[in-house]
Amino acid sequence: MEADRRQKRVASAIKEAMSHLLIREFRDASSGLITVTRVEMTGDLKTAHVFLSLYGAADREAFRALLEKRKGFFRKTLASQVKLKYNPSLIFSLDSMAEFEEKLDRLIEMSKKR
Repeated sequence: MEADRRQKRVASAIKEAMSHLLIREFRDASSGLITVTRVEMTGDLKTAHVFLSLYGAADREAFRALLEKRKGFFRKTLASQVKLKYNPSLIFSLDSMAEFEEKLDRLIEMSKKR
């Protein structure tokens, strides 16, 4: 029970720090709107799975590759902002839930117009 609560607290702290970091690093308009939707931690707190939603970006996979390329920088910066015993490794994933919700909203609107 305590471990689960700790996982949630650490995930929340990493989500907040990553949000600020991404805003600062990707200000240009070509990257679109980037949102950290959620962060999930492993039980040992050594791995953080960071889910991102991306709106208005030209190439999603190119952005994901850029994140992977700069992963070391993000880890180092997070280590200085979030004080933990272990600096967690980061796994970035594009969250498709927002796209699914948007598609569902469009389908509902189309059905209302008929």
